[in-house]
Amino acid sequence: MSRPPIAFAMRPERTQHVLPPELLLRIDNVARILDEEPMTRFDDHRAKNLLAEAEILVTGWGAPLFDAAALASSPHLRLIVHAAGTVKGLIDASVFDAGITVSHAAEANAVPVAEFTLAAIIFAGKQVFQFRDLYAVDRGRTRTHLLQAQAIGNYRRTVGIIGASRIGRRVIELLRPFDYQVLLYDPLVGQDAASALGVEKVDLDTLMARSDIVSIHAPLLPETGHMIDAGRLALMKNGATLINTARGALVDEAALIEKLKSGAINAVIDVTHPEVPEKTSPLYDLPNVLLTPHIAGAVGLERTRLGEMAVDEIARFVEGGPLLFEIRKDDLERMA
Repeated sequence: MSRPPIAFAMRPERTQHVLPPELLLRIDNVARILDEEPMTRFDDHRAKNLLAEAEILVTGWGAPLFDAAALASSPHLRLIVHAAGTVKGLIDASVFDAGITVSHAAEANAVPVAEFTLAAIIFAGKQVFQFRDLYAVDRGRTRTHLLQAQAIGNYRRTVGIIGASRIGRRVIELLRPFDYQVLLYDPLVGQDAASALGVEKVDLDTLMARSDIVSIHAPLLPETGHMIDAGRLALMKNGATLINTARGALVDEAALIEKLKSGAINAVIDVTHPEVPEKTSPLYDLPNVLLTPHIAGAVGLERTRLGEMAVDEIARFVEGGPLLFEIRKDDLERMA
């Protein structure tokens, strides 16, 4: 079996641990690595030489857009494997029209996001951050003992999942061993499918009103922008928590900030719009907000899972087997 030539395109500073030496060795067993140093642009002399020969291209975070010009420089390309999540904004639709197979590791990136969400749900139900703040201020347990007597904790709480995406479904799966009632809003999921997932299908307003914890896992599409607006935030129970690990623009951030300032709800926010909030944003300082810098997805050693999934797909392709995570042109419209 001949080894097809393979090249890489990603930002090294953003993709440490994705392809450690042992994974490069696995690739080298099935494909011929043209250059271990990844491309960060497709329009320079080195990139054009690599693209002219490559049959397989592995992309990752920070890769340049593979557009019609890059495609024209790649006469032998047969497969693009994205060793990260979504390919939206990274691969032009002309790639699919040219008959090039595309795959991605979004399933691998879903794992840490779902784990992060589970931790956020448990901590939110337990009111961990309120306990932490009271304990730090009081240096004693008078007020924390009083808080323990309130209707908090995770037993028989209601969790609302917005979007039965690959991450949303993983979160639902992780919640099964716990004593939660799980509501689902997803217009593409029917009643039978919801029952198979073990959740109660409801409309979005009902989910917002009934849930103690709301977790967003919907894609950002023209029809989903600001789907969580002032009206829907107003439906939330006092003391409820909103978790967003999906896309910041799904939430009307100005309305959310006003709601958070009232102290009526809490939030765990991993994504914002813009991606980095202004330095004066109240999100940095509000005591009822846990703001993290888009870390729910693969970080550090978790990134190796992305590389492993990409290498497995490459091996299947070279051996003539079916790919497990192939993307088709129509999928782009529904991607996050």
